[in-house]
Amino acid sequence: MKLPNGFGSVYKLSGNRRNPYVAKKTKGWEIDPQTGKSKQLYITVGYYPTRKEALTALAEYNKDPFDLHHTTITFEEVYENWSEIHYEKIKDTNGYKAAFNTSKPLWKMKFVDIKLDHLQGVVDNSGKNAPTLKTLKILWGLMYDYAVIHEIVSQDKRDMVRYVDIGKAGNPNAYNRKPFSKKEISILWKCKDSNIYVTVILIMIYSGVRIGELLDLEKKDIHLDERWFYVKESKTEAGIREVPIAEKIVPFFEYWMNRKCDHLICTPDDEPFQYRNYYDSYWIPLMLEFGFGKFVIDETKKEPVYDGHRPHDTRHTCISLLTEKEVDERFIKKIVGHKGQGVTENVYTHIELPTKLEAINLI
Repeated sequence: MKLPNGFGSVYKLSGNRRNPYVAKKTKGWEIDPQTGKSKQLYITVGYYPTRKEALTALAEYNKDPFDLHHTTITFEEVYENWSEIHYEKIKDTNGYKAAFNTSKPLWKMKFVDIKLDHLQGVVDNSGKNAPTLKTLKILWGLMYDYAVIHEIVSQDKRDMVRYVDIGKAGNPNAYNRKPFSKKEISILWKCKDSNIYVTVILIMIYSGVRIGELLDLEKKDIHLDERWFYVKESKTEAGIREVPIAEKIVPFFEYWMNRKCDHLICTPDDEPFQYRNYYDSYWIPLMLEFGFGKFVIDETKKEPVYDGHRPHDTRHTCISLLTEKEVDERFIKKIVGHKGQGVTENVYTHIELPTKLEAINLI
């Protein structure tokens, strides 16, 4: 159905997107100084899951353009608008996409309503390390630049991002990492039947996945018969990979696959985990129970802080076990999703799955 002149347009974007339908409205024309031709200037109203919702939003925008564009546009919509332009200019977008996923608590918030406390809360509860948080802060800065240019927020809102503290104490990854010892791994195996969440720790140790990658893993991306799963979202380009499933942890996958949740790892209520929920409610209690961690008094803050194994230690444990079995370092990097250095290592970008399976089954 053709829309009335001046009403705007709705069309579907290519690719696999959460909100594939975009609603746009012409706001004017300008002369291209290079070609001398006139071109349309658009306002992107928003991105929507269905054409019907996009048309409804466009109709609402035509009723009150200022209100819709400035006071009701969400964080998610600003990201969609910004990324449509920005992603054409850069090669590796995975870091920004991962940062956007970390920003999930903000997605449905009106952009104008977001305050410093909201941004700081995302950082404090993310469980991410310093490099990841730097990318997160860069993303927010770019999004706020876009929002200022398009008169969604004022410049003082852009300046707010500067005050987000990514070096605050409490970042679970801001510590010296160390692998689990053979004795500690033995304890985990002995206790795997006493608490099902012990199997989550063992899955990480014998696959090398990041905790965020495992908690985000959906069952549709698991190929248990072929003994591998696909990490489709990661903080780095190298992190997008096929991960082999070691035979010794296949029973754990079988258990979790039978739970009523789209994600592999879930809460007792069969709901997906947020990182902080898993870390505070399951990881730390298990570490304390097994004597793998303890609370100590922080001399600066004069309050108890956790001191012990963190989820990222499982990743270092996997690397250590593979190294101990003399697995080629280039293969290890492909299994755990580390970027290879130099031309020689990059030749091994397409290591076949059987090679990875053979390596992971050595440990």
